[in-house]
Amino acid sequence: MHAMRGSLAITPNRSQMPQKRSQVNIKLKIAVLTIIPLIVIDQITKIAVMKGLALNESMAVINGFFDLVYFKNPGAAFSLFHSGGALRTIFLIGTSVVALAIIAVLIWQAKDKLTVFCFSLIAGGATGNLIDRARFGSVTDFLYFHAGKYYWPAFNVADSGITVGVAIAFYAFYFRKDKA
Repeated sequence: MHAMRGSLAITPNRSQMPQKRSQVNIKLKIAVLTIIPLIVIDQITKIAVMKGLALNESMAVINGFFDLVYFKNPGAAFSLFHSGGALRTIFLIGTSVVALAIIAVLIWQAKDKLTVFCFSLIAGGATGNLIDRARFGSVTDFLYFHAGKYYWPAFNVADSGITVGVAIAFYAFYFRKDKA
């Protein structure tokens, strides 16, 4: 169709089409090369922990600082929503699916590669934990840092992906000079 005076039909600028296609391909490559390895590493490490440790078992890696543990977290981050049974699980799965849909839109709309990378880390982590929640009704956590009597809540590779993605996005949004 061609643009005509008084008509709603508009011909897209063909010189911009290959550039847009190229941007979509780059976004897709970044997303796939970030999300899939993160999910695979997350799931492999969780399987290794489930096979290597008994539930609630702890193994000191660096005495007084870092342990490998096998904890099941039926709640959300930092054990929020720890109680609630099946309704909690359905709520958290639904929330994760909605969050992933929003993240997919944000990846699609991202203007630069760093933003795509950040949201892909978040999506990979969210998917890794969603897989656990759908399969087991809880998330496996196994990295446990502490100093003396102060303990950081146990977490996993998926949580790390989410945290790193948010941290880089925060830095890029507030401190990067060449904002796109």
